Amino acid sequence: QVQLVESGGGLVQTGGSLRLSCAASGRTGSSSAMGWFRQAPGKEREFVAAVRSGSSTLYADFARGRFTISRENAKNTVYLQMNSLNPEDTALYYCAASTKPYSTGSFMYTTPYEYWGQGTQVTVSS
Repeated sequence: QVQLVESGGGLVQTGGSLRLSCAASGRTGSSSAMGWFRQAPGKEREFVAAVRSGSSTLYADFARGRFTISRENAKNTVYLQMNSLNPEDTALYYCAASTKPYSTGSFMYTTPYEYWGQGTQVTVSS
């Protein structure tokens, strides 16, 4: 079992930045990938970014160049640095963990992820 707790969300103005954190506990050594997803009201959950155990990363098109995912293994924590935020980034952001050996591209989808956090709200005002 892996437990995930997100933090770092909040209210920010357009153009601002936030850094989300996801602290993992439990069987963290079995994690093959960690990802961030988001869900806005009335919309489906969508992929934001993922980082594999070997530190290779994957980004959604809207996140590439603005967001950076990283992991600090010593702290069992994954971060999502978000810059140049705009109102379209307003959503509940979820951290997810997978222990399964999927191909890198598969981690853009929710299927490989067995564990999910409760989410942290990000609101960007115009």
